[in-house]
Amino acid sequence: MKTKSQKTVKAGLQSRPEQVSTETRPQINLALRRANRQLDTDSFLALLQKDAPEFFAKVEIVGQWAWLQFAEKQPPTVTTVLSQLGFHWNNIRQVWQHPCGTIADDRASYDPRTRYGSYFPATAKAA
Repeated sequence: MKTKSQKTVKAGLQSRPEQVSTETRPQINLALRRANRQLDTDSFLALLQKDAPEFFAKVEIVGQWAWLQFAEKQPPTVTTVLSQLGFHWNNIRQVWQHPCGTIADDRASYDPRTRYGSYFPATAKAA
């Protein structure tokens, strides 16, 4: 037996196009992003120190990768800059990661910090 379900209209909800932000984000130069992802660790740290010193102060080097971790979600303007620099978001580890030219075939099932060690170059250079 078929029953007719009544659709209830929830107050305050808008159609999908009206919910999506109309704010335009800066376009990412994908060629520059690819080039930045190929940089080795030292070259990438030099670029980061020159172009984004606020990120250089927070970056952690894990093995040959660069990791950035924030306490809160970053605004779209920051994530655009991170992406342009070559970072990608790792949802499992909850960090922004940069491969520094070493792109792994498989995801590590262990914590890379314990296997490869880590350091903060901003504090290491200051010492």
